[in-house]
Amino acid sequence: MSPSTLSVVTPVDSTVFAKVQISSTEQVQAAVERAAKAQKGWKQVPLKDRVETGRRFLEVFGTRKDELAKELTMQMGRPLRFTPGEIKGTQDRGKYMVDIAEEALKDVEIHEAGLEGKFKRFIRKVPVGVVLIVAPWNYPYLSSLNGVLPSIIAGNAVILKHSSQTPLCGERFAQAWKEAGLPEDVFQCIHMSHADTESLVGHPLINYVNFTGSVEGGHQIQKAASKKFIATGLELGGKDPAYVRPDCDLKYTVETLVDGSFFNSGQCCCAVERIYVHADVYDEFLDLFVKETKNYRLGNPLDPETTLGPMVKAKAADFVRGQIAEAVSQGAKTHIDVSTFPADKPGTPYMAPQVLTEVTHEMRVMTEESFGPVIGIMKVTSDEEAIRLMNDSAFGLSASIWTKDTDAALKIGDQIETGTWFMNRCDYLDPALAWVGVKDSGRGCTLSKFGYDQVTRLKSFHLKLVTA
Repeated sequence: MSPSTLSVVTPVDSTVFAKVQISSTEQVQAAVERAAKAQKGWKQVPLKDRVETGRRFLEVFGTRKDELAKELTMQMGRPLRFTPGEIKGTQDRGKYMVDIAEEALKDVEIHEAGLEGKFKRFIRKVPVGVVLIVAPWNYPYLSSLNGVLPSIIAGNAVILKHSSQTPLCGERFAQAWKEAGLPEDVFQCIHMSHADTESLVGHPLINYVNFTGSVEGGHQIQKAASKKFIATGLELGGKDPAYVRPDCDLKYTVETLVDGSFFNSGQCCCAVERIYVHADVYDEFLDLFVKETKNYRLGNPLDPETTLGPMVKAKAADFVRGQIAEAVSQGAKTHIDVSTFPADKPGTPYMAPQVLTEVTHEMRVMTEESFGPVIGIMKVTSDEEAIRLMNDSAFGLSASIWTKDTDAALKIGDQIETGTWFMNRCDYLDPALAWVGVKDSGRGCTLSKFGYDQVTRLKSFHLKLVTA
């Protein structure tokens, strides 16, 4: 059967921006067989050489910043004034992971008094084999890099299935790896159907799966892998809360939380989606927050003046509009007059930001992931109430506190069910820290030295030294 074609519809103007070929089932099967064969040779390449190949990949990737930035804007709608930041961020994050690779992957030697000269014992981190990475559209380069770069440096082969919204991002990675001198088939970007992707998860030659997407998608990946004894890394989003204490720097807090709520039209896995504000500063916080939100300019993302672009699809925007309308029908109050954002048009991806108060946890907008430009703000009267509400969620990706009291931040952070705990910042991935989720936010780890542990397995060497 001949391959079919995937059309990429840009949210900028709903026209077809690009077309790519979907591989047939037979082509997918052949690709994984080539990957397994290529990996056997790649793992024999010395680690220092694999590290240098990774470093060259990042250099090559960065030379096309302007071209890649515009292409990215056209695929998923983020304003052009911001997309170059993802290209640079990919380089910076990758550089950290490259720089720590040799230390993270070195042998763990075992020393014990009385046994020196009699035994040589150590634990080696060896590659798992072929890694399948299923990547999202919202941060298509950064999210992909989290799995791709450590996997290849560790000695694995990688098959990348990118989102159907951003398939060109996978192809750009493939170009950069080729120019960096990576042996053929160690990295492959394959456009494939959902059925073939699910089938590939269960393929005997796939040794690890890294997936970023919805909770439903995570369950499907886990189910598809269940007949094999392999691990899966699942990053499934969140409903990330923020708690504003009375002792915060209010101006800084408002400016940062508005950005954390609405950057990328709220389409960030770790975007702030609910805010709890202490009663002592609630009124002033809300007034400043609404004023700051009104400063956004919604419009064509190719316009350098635009600060808020369209959502990825009209369907996604209508979902968020539905959450808002339902909350309002249940008693929530809106604070943004959408008519002041002329580009906002129902039935299109262009959606104005919205601030809601008088919200409760009986409303979907406070419990269900929105993934769009809406924020619910609730008043609380104590740390204890804030802790209870922050933990009242099926998700646990990141959470933040806004205070000048570090001791209080640490004490409260110990009680919050989350993978990452921030003080006075949000919506950020530090490559030196493990990026993890709990509850429905998923399992596994990317970034930091521990990210390498996910794409390697431990092999113990126990050598008895026999002397004449």
